[in-house]
Amino acid sequence: MVSLLSRLMVIAAVSISSFSFADNLPDLKGRTILAVTENAYTPLNFVDPATGEGIGWEYDAMNEIGKRLNANIEWHLSSWDTMIQAVKQGQYDVGMDGITINEERAAQIDFTIPYMTSQQFMLVRADEKRFNDAKSFAANPDLQFGAQAGTTNFYVAVYDVLDGDENNSRITLLDTFGASVQALKSSDVDSVLMDAASARGYIGANPGAFKIVGGPLGSEDFGFILAPGSDLVKPINAAIESMKKDGTLEALNKKWFFDYNR
Repeated sequence: MVSLLSRLMVIAAVSISSFSFADNLPDLKGRTILAVTENAYTPLNFVDPATGEGIGWEYDAMNEIGKRLNANIEWHLSSWDTMIQAVKQGQYDVGMDGITINEERAAQIDFTIPYMTSQQFMLVRADEKRFNDAKSFAANPDLQFGAQAGTTNFYVAVYDVLDGDENNSRITLLDTFGASVQALKSSDVDSVLMDAASARGYIGANPGAFKIVGGPLGSEDFGFILAPGSDLVKPINAAIESMKKDGTLEALNKKWFFDYNR
Protein backbone atom coordinates (compact mmCIF):
# COMPACT_ATOMS: atom_id res chain seq x y z
CA MET A 1 0.00 0.00 0.00
CA VAL A 2 1.39 3.41 -0.98
CA SER A 3 1.69 5.67 2.05
CA LEU A 4 0.14 9.11 2.23
CA LEU A 5 3.61 10.67 2.39
CA SER A 6 4.65 8.84 -0.78
CA ARG A 7 1.50 9.98 -2.54
CA LEU A 8 2.13 13.59 -1.54
CA MET A 9 5.73 13.34 -2.75
CA VAL A 10 4.52 12.07 -6.12
CA ILE A 11 2.00 14.92 -6.37
CA ALA A 12 4.70 17.43 -5.47
CA ALA A 13 7.16 15.94 -7.97
CA VAL A 14 4.60 16.07 -10.78
CA SER A 15 3.73 19.65 -9.88
CA ILE A 16 7.34 20.75 -9.74
CA SER A 17 8.27 19.07 -13.03
CA SER A 18 5.20 20.40 -14.84
CA PHE A 19 5.56 24.09 -13.98
CA SER A 20 8.42 26.44 -13.29
CA PHE A 21 8.50 28.59 -10.16
CA ALA A 22 9.11 31.98 -11.71
CA ASP A 23 6.99 33.62 -14.39
CA ASN A 24 5.78 30.37 -15.93
CA LEU A 25 3.21 29.20 -13.40
CA PRO A 26 -0.05 27.85 -14.83
CA ASP A 27 -2.39 30.51 -16.22
CA LEU A 28 -5.98 29.81 -15.18
CA LYS A 29 -7.17 32.67 -17.43
CA GLY A 30 -9.32 34.45 -14.87
CA ARG A 31 -11.07 31.35 -13.60
CA THR A 32 -13.12 31.82 -10.44
CA ILE A 33 -12.08 29.54 -7.59
CA LEU A 34 -14.67 29.04 -4.85
CA ALA A 35 -12.73 29.01 -1.57
CA VAL A 36 -14.30 28.12 1.78
CA THR A 37 -13.18 28.57 5.38
CA GLU A 38 -14.71 28.94 8.84
CA ASN A 39 -13.43 32.27 10.21
CA ALA A 40 -12.80 30.71 13.61
CA TYR A 41 -9.11 29.71 13.71
CA THR A 42 -6.92 32.67 14.69
CA PRO A 43 -4.57 33.62 13.06
CA LEU A 44 -5.21 31.39 10.03
CA ASN A 45 -8.77 32.60 9.43
CA PHE A 46 -10.90 34.90 11.57
CA VAL A 47 -13.07 38.01 11.51
CA ASP A 48 -11.40 41.40 11.61
CA PRO A 49 -13.10 43.13 14.58
CA ALA A 50 -12.63 46.50 12.90
CA THR A 51 -14.22 45.66 9.54
CA GLY A 52 -16.17 42.43 10.03
CA GLU A 53 -14.27 40.94 7.07
CA GLY A 54 -12.49 37.60 7.04
CA ILE A 55 -8.71 37.90 7.32
CA GLY A 56 -5.72 35.77 8.29
CA TRP A 57 -2.80 33.69 7.06
CA GLU A 58 -4.90 31.41 4.86
CA TYR A 59 -6.79 34.32 3.29
CA ASP A 60 -3.54 36.01 2.32
CA ALA A 61 -2.00 32.77 1.06
CA MET A 62 -4.96 31.79 -1.11
CA ASN A 63 -5.39 35.31 -2.49
CA GLU A 64 -1.71 35.28 -3.44
CA ILE A 65 -2.14 31.88 -5.08
CA GLY A 66 -5.00 33.36 -7.10
CA LYS A 67 -2.79 36.23 -8.28
CA ARG A 68 0.01 33.88 -9.30
CA LEU A 69 -2.35 31.61 -11.21
CA ASN A 70 -4.42 34.42 -12.78
CA ALA A 71 -7.53 33.26 -10.94
CA ASN A 72 -10.24 35.07 -8.99
CA ILE A 73 -10.77 33.82 -5.42
CA GLU A 74 -14.40 33.97 -4.30
CA TRP A 75 -14.71 33.45 -0.55
CA HIS A 76 -17.43 31.47 1.23
CA LEU A 77 -18.02 30.33 4.82
CA SER A 78 -18.86 26.89 6.20
CA SER A 79 -18.88 25.22 9.59
CA TRP A 80 -16.03 22.83 10.24
CA ASP A 81 -18.24 19.75 10.50
CA THR A 82 -19.64 20.18 6.98
CA MET A 83 -16.63 21.62 5.15
CA ILE A 84 -14.89 18.44 3.99
CA GLN A 85 -18.11 16.93 2.69
CA ALA A 86 -19.04 20.17 0.90
CA VAL A 87 -15.67 20.27 -0.87
CA LYS A 88 -15.89 16.57 -1.68
CA GLN A 89 -19.27 17.13 -3.32
CA GLY A 90 -17.99 20.05 -5.36
CA GLN A 91 -19.90 22.85 -3.64
CA TYR A 92 -16.55 24.61 -3.27
CA ASP A 93 -13.27 24.23 -5.14
CA VAL A 94 -10.85 24.50 -2.23
CA GLY A 95 -11.23 24.46 1.56
CA MET A 96 -8.99 25.50 4.42
CA ASP A 97 -9.21 25.67 8.20
CA GLY A 98 -5.83 24.51 9.46
CA ILE A 99 -6.78 21.07 8.12
CA THR A 100 -4.31 18.34 9.04
CA ILE A 101 -3.25 15.96 6.29
CA ASN A 102 -4.02 12.39 7.36
CA GLU A 103 -4.93 9.06 5.80
CA GLU A 104 -8.60 9.13 6.80
CA ARG A 105 -9.25 12.51 5.19
CA ALA A 106 -7.07 11.71 2.17
CA ALA A 107 -9.39 8.79 1.45
CA GLN A 108 -12.26 11.28 1.01
CA ILE A 109 -10.69 14.33 -0.62
CA ASP A 110 -7.47 15.46 -2.30
CA PHE A 111 -4.85 17.46 -0.41
CA THR A 112 -2.32 19.92 -1.71
CA ILE A 113 1.25 19.58 -0.59
CA PRO A 114 1.71 20.95 2.95
CA TYR A 115 1.76 24.72 3.31
CA MET A 116 2.58 24.63 7.04
CA THR A 117 3.89 22.17 9.62
CA SER A 118 2.87 22.59 13.23
CA GLN A 119 2.79 20.87 16.61
CA GLN A 120 0.07 20.81 19.25
CA PHE A 121 0.50 22.61 22.59
CA MET A 122 -1.64 23.01 25.69
CA LEU A 123 -3.13 26.50 25.98
CA VAL A 124 -4.26 27.28 29.54
CA ARG A 125 -5.28 30.32 31.57
CA ALA A 126 -2.36 32.48 32.64
CA ASP A 127 -2.99 31.83 36.35
CA GLU A 128 -3.14 28.01 35.99
CA LYS A 129 -1.11 26.22 38.71
CA ARG A 130 -2.78 22.80 39.04
CA PHE A 131 -0.80 21.18 36.21
CA ASN A 132 2.20 22.01 34.05
CA ASP A 133 2.21 19.35 31.33
CA ALA A 134 0.14 16.63 29.69
CA LYS A 135 1.05 14.01 32.30
CA SER A 136 -0.06 16.08 35.27
CA PHE A 137 -3.22 17.11 33.39
CA ALA A 138 -4.12 13.48 32.71
CA ALA A 139 -3.52 12.55 36.36
CA ASN A 140 -6.15 14.98 37.64
CA PRO A 141 -9.68 13.69 36.87
CA ASP A 142 -11.20 17.09 37.60
CA LEU A 143 -9.51 18.74 34.62
CA GLN A 144 -11.36 19.23 31.35
CA PHE A 145 -10.35 19.74 27.71
CA GLY A 146 -12.36 21.83 25.26
CA ALA A 147 -12.35 20.63 21.64
CA GLN A 148 -14.29 20.24 18.41
CA ALA A 149 -15.22 16.68 17.50
CA GLY A 150 -13.27 15.22 14.60
CA THR A 151 -10.39 17.71 14.77
CA THR A 152 -6.70 17.10 15.37
CA ASN A 153 -7.08 18.88 18.71
CA PHE A 154 -9.72 16.36 19.73
CA TYR A 155 -7.75 13.28 18.68
CA VAL A 156 -4.51 14.45 20.32
CA ALA A 157 -6.44 15.07 23.55
CA VAL A 158 -7.92 11.56 23.37
CA TYR A 159 -4.90 9.54 22.30
CA ASP A 160 -1.84 11.55 23.37
CA VAL A 161 -3.05 12.88 26.72
CA LEU A 162 -6.03 10.85 27.98
CA ASP A 163 -6.94 7.16 27.76
CA GLY A 164 -7.84 6.64 24.09
CA ASP A 165 -11.59 6.68 24.74
CA GLU A 166 -13.23 9.05 22.24
CA ASN A 167 -16.27 9.23 24.54
CA ASN A 168 -14.20 10.34 27.52
CA SER A 169 -16.30 12.72 29.59
CA ARG A 170 -13.22 14.85 30.27
CA ILE A 171 -13.57 16.39 26.81
CA THR A 172 -16.20 19.10 26.43
CA LEU A 173 -17.26 19.30 22.79
CA LEU A 174 -17.76 22.81 21.39
CA ASP A 175 -19.13 23.87 18.00
CA THR A 176 -16.17 26.01 16.94
CA PHE A 177 -12.52 26.45 17.78
CA GLY A 178 -13.21 29.98 18.98
CA ALA A 179 -15.90 28.67 21.33
CA SER A 180 -13.33 26.32 22.87
CA VAL A 181 -11.00 29.21 23.58
CA GLN A 182 -13.85 31.25 25.04
CA ALA A 183 -14.77 28.30 27.28
CA LEU A 184 -11.17 28.21 28.48
CA LYS A 185 -11.19 31.94 29.16
CA SER A 186 -14.41 31.65 31.17
CA SER A 187 -13.09 28.65 33.17
CA ASP A 188 -15.60 26.19 31.71
CA VAL A 189 -12.67 24.03 30.52
CA ASP A 190 -9.06 23.90 31.67
CA SER A 191 -7.08 23.51 28.45
CA VAL A 192 -7.42 23.71 24.69
CA LEU A 193 -4.93 22.05 22.37
CA MET A 194 -3.74 24.05 19.37
CA ASP A 195 -0.74 24.54 17.14
CA ALA A 196 1.97 26.90 18.33
CA ALA A 197 1.12 29.54 15.75
CA SER A 198 -2.51 29.82 16.83
CA ALA A 199 -1.51 29.71 20.50
CA ARG A 200 0.80 32.68 19.94
CA GLY A 201 -2.04 34.45 18.16
CA TYR A 202 -4.47 34.01 21.08
CA ILE A 203 -1.83 34.92 23.66
CA GLY A 204 -0.96 38.08 21.72
CA ALA A 205 -4.61 39.00 21.23
CA ASN A 206 -5.44 38.53 24.93
CA PRO A 207 -2.52 39.94 26.98
CA GLY A 208 -2.30 38.32 30.40
CA ALA A 209 -5.11 35.81 29.73
CA PHE A 210 -3.33 32.70 28.45
CA LYS A 211 -0.06 30.80 28.47
CA ILE A 212 1.35 27.52 27.11
CA VAL A 213 2.39 24.68 29.43
CA GLY A 214 4.36 21.53 28.67
CA GLY A 215 6.04 20.52 25.45
CA PRO A 216 4.79 19.74 21.95
CA LEU A 217 2.34 16.89 21.45
CA GLY A 218 2.87 15.39 18.02
CA SER A 219 3.37 17.12 14.68
CA GLU A 220 0.95 17.88 11.85
CA ASP A 221 1.07 19.14 8.28
CA PHE A 222 -1.66 21.49 7.05
CA GLY A 223 -2.93 21.31 3.47
CA PHE A 224 -5.70 22.83 1.37
CA ILE A 225 -8.45 20.36 0.47
CA LEU A 226 -10.01 19.83 -2.96
CA ALA A 227 -12.53 17.47 -4.53
CA PRO A 228 -11.07 14.10 -5.59
CA GLY A 229 -9.40 14.43 -8.99
CA SER A 230 -9.57 18.24 -9.02
CA ASP A 231 -7.60 19.85 -11.84
CA LEU A 232 -6.59 22.59 -9.39
CA VAL A 233 -4.28 20.39 -7.29
CA LYS A 234 -1.26 20.71 -9.60
CA PRO A 235 -1.55 24.49 -10.20
CA ILE A 236 -2.05 25.24 -6.49
CA ASN A 237 0.87 22.97 -5.58
CA ALA A 238 3.04 24.82 -8.07
CA ALA A 239 2.01 28.17 -6.57
CA ILE A 240 2.72 26.92 -3.01
CA GLU A 241 6.18 25.76 -4.09
CA SER A 242 6.91 29.14 -5.68
CA MET A 243 5.80 30.90 -2.49
CA LYS A 244 8.07 28.68 -0.40
CA LYS A 245 10.99 29.34 -2.70
CA ASP A 246 10.70 33.14 -2.82
CA GLY A 247 10.03 33.59 0.92
CA THR A 248 6.35 34.54 0.68
CA LEU A 249 5.18 31.86 3.12
CA GLU A 250 7.80 32.88 5.66
CA ALA A 251 6.72 36.52 5.28
CA LEU A 252 3.12 35.47 6.00
CA ASN A 253 4.31 33.64 9.12
CA LYS A 254 6.00 36.81 10.35
CA LYS A 255 2.98 38.99 9.55
CA TRP A 256 0.32 36.85 11.23
CA PHE A 257 2.18 35.00 13.99
CA PHE A 258 4.46 37.76 15.25
CA ASP A 259 3.55 41.22 13.95
CA TYR A 260 -0.26 41.23 13.95
CA ASN A 261 -2.01 42.63 17.01
CA ARG A 262 -5.70 41.87 17.10
